Amino acid sequence: MTSLPVRRLRPEAVLPSRAYAGDAGLDLAAAERAVLGPGERAVVGTGLAVAVPEGHAAFVQPRSGLAARHGITIVNAPGLVDAGYRGEVMVVLLNTGDESFEVEPGMRIAQLVVLPVAPAEPVEVEELPATERGERGHGSSGR
Repeated sequence: MTSLPVRRLRPEAVLPSRAYAGDAGLDLAAAERAVLGPGERAVVGTGLAVAVPEGHAAFVQPRSGLAARHGITIVNAPGLVDAGYRGEVMVVLLNTGDESFEVEPGMRIAQLVVLPVAPAEPVEVEELPATERGERGHGSSGR
């Protein structure tokens, strides 16, 4: 298991935790209040900073329960936390529902998933290797 150092930036910040053993995501809680009207977005702080290990990245994901029950999602899902970032983890929430939604401190608003990432260096080429799919099906498999 990879260790994820976490620093509370505010006393009311809730440390990330898994709802169930074996869950991939760590629940992130709001450290501040926000009200999102229908169609509105808000940047909500978690009051936490993390030290993502080198060779890894952390991805801020929506919570399916908030999406299903209230239409709350994350604008830039998944949000990316690079290994070198040490600022507060913020969540850009969007209310896609028809009613206002209130975020309260301590409310679970997102999940953080830490994954290994392979470094890739762009190399310009004249042609790309051929595949069965090729250039068909932007946004789908084309089938």
